[in-house]
Amino acid sequence: MSLTSVPEPSLKHVHFDLTTLRLFVATAELGAVTKAAESIHLAPAAASRRIQEFEAQFGITLFDRLPHGMALTDAGRTLLRHVRSMIHTVTRMQDDAGAFRHGTMGVVRVAACTSMVLQFLAADIRRCHLQFPGIKIDLIELNSQAVLEMVTRGLADIGIYESTLGASTLPNQLYREDRLVLVTPAAHPLAALLSVTLEDILPHNLIGLSEGAAISLTLGRLAAEKNRILHMRMMVRSFQSMVAMIAEEIGIGLMPTKIAAQLAGSPQFCCIPVAEHWATRSFILCHQPAHAMSLAATTILQALTTSVSQNANPA
Repeated sequence: MSLTSVPEPSLKHVHFDLTTLRLFVATAELGAVTKAAESIHLAPAAASRRIQEFEAQFGITLFDRLPHGMALTDAGRTLLRHVRSMIHTVTRMQDDAGAFRHGTMGVVRVAACTSMVLQFLAADIRRCHLQFPGIKIDLIELNSQAVLEMVTRGLADIGIYESTLGASTLPNQLYREDRLVLVTPAAHPLAALLSVTLEDILPHNLIGLSEGAAISLTLGRLAAEKNRILHMRMMVRSFQSMVAMIAEEIGIGLMPTKIAAQLAGSPQFCCIPVAEHWATRSFILCHQPAHAMSLAATTILQALTTSVSQNANPA
């Protein structure tokens, strides 16, 4: 007598929906398909058909049919672990989608000049991370000119740059202000002064920041207005490098008061106030138009602007 073999089911064509998965779990937990159907609002006949089709797709029996209910087979117990994991994954997926939808998850690209990163933005980003842990902030540190170009080209959601570069056509507002001081070696001739002016600074060798940095652009513009030569001895990429050059008496340099206190606070340096209006600088926060902003970007923008308001009007 020959036996007719049952075709092996093709797992490439296995398909089921969340309702079937939840029905399978409910039947396993309640021990009866009728009770399970009631718990998820299905007709008993439709529920029984779903269970049978679910078993048929895998070609195995998942439940033993008993006189007073249904009990999982060994295969059923094994698949139950997978089904519960799948339902958990779908729930997490729904939660994550909701987080994106409500702006509490996503990636936001923020371009900012070094001065603001070191003085204010790092603390503001820390507050954003604490308040919105699901949002990743991709910080791009550039000089002010490059920041403005990046946001204008749509390569960053939010940008912070020095205001003398000009107005942006994008939505913008004041972010912070700082004030420049002149940093010299302790033995430098200018170190004896209580304050300095541009006329005091221009005769000396300067250590500047790389091309496009707001401080270097400002010095160049001011020297040109007075028809004077700017003695830029060297240009470096960071305030740390500027301080290293000043320490070796290669030149002197301008930097924000807060950064100078951090990097040049030792006795080998002298930090001299600059008694001119241009030494007070304003920084602009600009961003993409509202229609081009993701909810995550809008969330971070609101957090940054709130931080600005709180610092402008401390309680």
